[in-house]
Amino acid sequence: MKVFADQLPAALANKLPKVVIVAGEEPLQHRDACDAVRSAAREAGIEEREVLDVEANFAWGRLHEAAGNLSLFASSKLLELRMGKHALGQEGAKALAGYAERLSQREDILLISMGKLDARQQKSAWFKALDKHGLFVPVWPVDTSRLGYWLRDRGARHGLTLDMDAARLLGERTEGNLLAADQALQKLALLSPSGARITADTIAQGVEDSARYDVFTLTDACLKGEKARVSRIVYGLRSEGVEAPIVLWALSRELRTLLSLQQHLDQGQSFDHACKAQKPMIFDKRRPAYQKAISRLPLKRLHKLLLMAQRLDLAIKGAADIPTWQGLHDLAFTLAGGRGLLADSPATYRAR
Repeated sequence: MKVFADQLPAALANKLPKVVIVAGEEPLQHRDACDAVRSAAREAGIEEREVLDVEANFAWGRLHEAAGNLSLFASSKLLELRMGKHALGQEGAKALAGYAERLSQREDILLISMGKLDARQQKSAWFKALDKHGLFVPVWPVDTSRLGYWLRDRGARHGLTLDMDAARLLGERTEGNLLAADQALQKLALLSPSGARITADTIAQGVEDSARYDVFTLTDACLKGEKARVSRIVYGLRSEGVEAPIVLWALSRELRTLLSLQQHLDQGQSFDHACKAQKPMIFDKRRPAYQKAISRLPLKRLHKLLLMAQRLDLAIKGAADIPTWQGLHDLAFTLAGGRGLLADSPATYRAR
């Protein structure tokens, strides 16, 4: 049964399942979910814990051995299978399916921590067999539209009262890095009296900029039309030493996808059908962002932006006299619905 991370403590308090699968790549929520399972196991009287770290050439027979080893001191234990980002493979899938077959005979609790599980993996035999008897906790990054509310609630867990301006500023300074945000809240809790009200000025004075960005964060912001955020991300990527060709690749890929979408729509296809025709297919969760971008960017504008990207490619290779990072900013900013400094001079990007 699927349970989201914020609902997990209540679900565990209701009943401790024999299997919990925590899957995802956001480290803070992943850690919290695993800690909640460990805490629930202790409260149920399970003190013994055995950890199996899955690495290259992991012997999956160890899972069967660990499950079969009887404790001298207790009837059950918490068995942790830490997958990290390692692929399960056929041998691992077979081992987990075999574990599930004997689940009714087992007293142990199995906690599986792993990377993101896609829709295909969630339809596999091993997953269905375990999910039927346990909990599946998908761990997703917090969406920017919810980040302020999430941080406000997180502050309450540390005995702080954040006003929304403070929560939003903290989100800007730690975006994509929830561990840094939580550490900042812990520090504020140590320095402030219990129940203290935290304002934006407090955040501005006491929290360093710890935002962590990647090119996919940038393209999402472009599609959603978040102009101010786009500028912030481009600056962050440059400061972090991300190579200009990687940024250009990500932006160009989105431009080609949008052009393909627009061409399918011009042929009379529905938006959903046009999304399914893309390779890779645009999944449901991202479709509203693409629809927003398509409504904002006519075909003529998309072609101009693609020309702009081609000129930036020449600039990166030293064959065009354009300031690379200003050009990348303008490309992203214009894709988000703004007007950049260089974009105001179309001749700059005209083929020579």
